[in-house]
Amino acid sequence: MSQTRSRTRQNTQNESETIIPTINNEDATEIVVDQASFSTSLKRYRYDLEDESSLTPMVGPIKKPKIRSSSSSLTLKPTTVKKSGASKKKSGYAPPSTYATHPPLTDILTPNLIAVFIGTNPGLTTSLSGHAYAHPSNLFWKLLHSSGCTTSRLQPVQDVDLPRLFALGNTNIVSRATRDASELSKAEMVLGAGILDEKIQKYKPEAVCVVGKGIWEAIFKWRTGRGLKKDEFKWGWQDEEFEMGMNEEGWKGARVYVTTSTSGLSASLKPKEKEEIWKPFGEWVAMKRKEREIKGIQNPRFEGESKIDNVDGEAT
Repeated sequence: MSQTRSRTRQNTQNESETIIPTINNEDATEIVVDQASFSTSLKRYRYDLEDESSLTPMVGPIKKPKIRSSSSSLTLKPTTVKKSGASKKKSGYAPPSTYATHPPLTDILTPNLIAVFIGTNPGLTTSLSGHAYAHPSNLFWKLLHSSGCTTSRLQPVQDVDLPRLFALGNTNIVSRATRDASELSKAEMVLGAGILDEKIQKYKPEAVCVVGKGIWEAIFKWRTGRGLKKDEFKWGWQDEEFEMGMNEEGWKGARVYVTTSTSGLSASLKPKEKEEIWKPFGEWVAMKRKEREIKGIQNPRFEGESKIDNVDGEAT
């Protein structure tokens, strides 16, 4: 009788207990789980049945998961990171010794000019060629023609003929050559504005055309002692108080027109937008040239002019 009760107790125990293998590293151990309490805990997660009392415990032996050995052959494809584009390294300040072998550009200045163009400084190509705006990517000569400042498109070698052909001249706010304008310091730009003003006093053109916003910012700081505020900047003709070259002898100074940079590195404005800013100045220059023709005033000659006598660049 006692043996029968023992077997019944053992069978009941076997039916109410489940052996669950678990993994500890690679060795499986057996944990005895009370099925009744386990079923009760599962009821908390079953909410899709109306009668929770009818839930059937869903307990069974848990299979040992397959674990991939570190030595198994697993081929990993290398991840390729696409670059959005190589970032261009910005230039920093370059002292004068960096390009000491590059000569400065000769100013094309003479008295009685309609206007003088003021650039930043000669680039390396311009310096070596000896002619203004000589780099092929520079739009200066193109915009000079399309705006009406010249009646034909000149070549860089004809820069010395600007006074005689069109009563125009050229200079820079800084004389030394660099690869680009970012290699200049703001201090030498401001210092150059003072030297520039002295040139305008000496040659007394009717107007100056500042070729680039950065140049005008340096001139403004030299005149006022402070930086140019964003809402103070404007393209085109500047206020009378900023006329350049005024002196105690009574000369009122040259009018100032600010236009866009022509450098190929300057892409803040589209070519069409640059032409629109240049156009009013070109129309003014053409009008002044016409007035001189009517009055019979001859254009001044520059001592360094070439033997090219016509605007198409054909030597005579």
